[in-house]
Amino acid sequence: MADAEQELKKLREGVDALDTELLRLVNARAKIAQRIGKLKQGAIYRPEREAQVLRRVAESNPGPLTAIAAQRIVREVMSACLALEQPLTVAYLGPAGTYSEAAALKHFGAAPTFLPCPSIDEIFRAVLAGTVHYGVVPVENSTEGAIVRTLDLLLSSPLMICGEINLAIHHQLIGHAGLDTATHVYSHAQSLAQCHEWLNRHLPAAARVAVASNAEAARLATQEKNALAIAGEKAAELYALPILVANIEDDPSNTTRFVVIAEHDAGPSGNDRTSLVCSAKNQSGAVYHLLAPLAEQGVSMTRFESRPARSWGGKRWEYVFYLDIDGHQQDTAVAQALEALEQRADFVKRLGSYPKAVY
Repeated sequence: MADAEQELKKLREGVDALDTELLRLVNARAKIAQRIGKLKQGAIYRPEREAQVLRRVAESNPGPLTAIAAQRIVREVMSACLALEQPLTVAYLGPAGTYSEAAALKHFGAAPTFLPCPSIDEIFRAVLAGTVHYGVVPVENSTEGAIVRTLDLLLSSPLMICGEINLAIHHQLIGHAGLDTATHVYSHAQSLAQCHEWLNRHLPAAARVAVASNAEAARLATQEKNALAIAGEKAAELYALPILVANIEDDPSNTTRFVVIAEHDAGPSGNDRTSLVCSAKNQSGAVYHLLAPLAEQGVSMTRFESRPARSWGGKRWEYVFYLDIDGHQQDTAVAQALEALEQRADFVKRLGSYPKAVY
């Protein structure tokens, strides 16, 4: 026992020494970041640079920390360093406790000031008005598909995409009621849909009530004796509700993709995506002819989504097409493909090039 206690004491002393050295190194990094900020002109936040740093962390991580754990630590260090020189404000789809807030925290770290907005429209307005620097909006879910309001606003707004976040969505059943006493379940409509089969099996008699957000569902569950909510861990913590059943989503790989909107896109990071929206001319084989330059230049298309053109003032039965392609618009192959596509299209709007989600 004496030998074990002595070894434990030495190990703790070693941890203390390493913590002191870690603190010194973090502050040394902060000083360099401050110096870089003074040498830069304009915006200091560079999405492409942060993506490169986080990828390098994953590639060089020796363990035993996982690559994702190491990236999260470095993300918070970068967030704190940036706040010394350029404090950021970021809008997200509120209220507090939503998955949108979780996505914003994942991408920007905890240092920015976060502004919850009641709608996606309000996020776009806040960025356009300069109330915030950036906005985080959902664009698609792997189960339920596109978030059409985001697509429509990306088309009509001058704002661009400068980043993306992939957030694994795990739904928790929370509340004080029991499974045998719950009379209704609150949640956002998409969350109810993503847990449809689980609810059929375990709460078939409970009414399903769609509300504006999962955080609002959690708030309502605190006020009603026989109510439960479907929400994330953040909302459960915020409203002090116990998790009755964890991860009740029907698809364990359920993921929502968010994009970061701003007045600018991002420079090349080495692993990028470019988004655009276009319409084809009204002629036979128009879509095939429109997209042919991508294949000719060896550019991979990762997403193709159609929306009625009437959503932005077009004619009935006309459509616009949202595309995601691999690569940055400054890459030679992508630039040549986009130039040819623009010559063939009836309309093209580039929504931005940005780093692919890092983790």
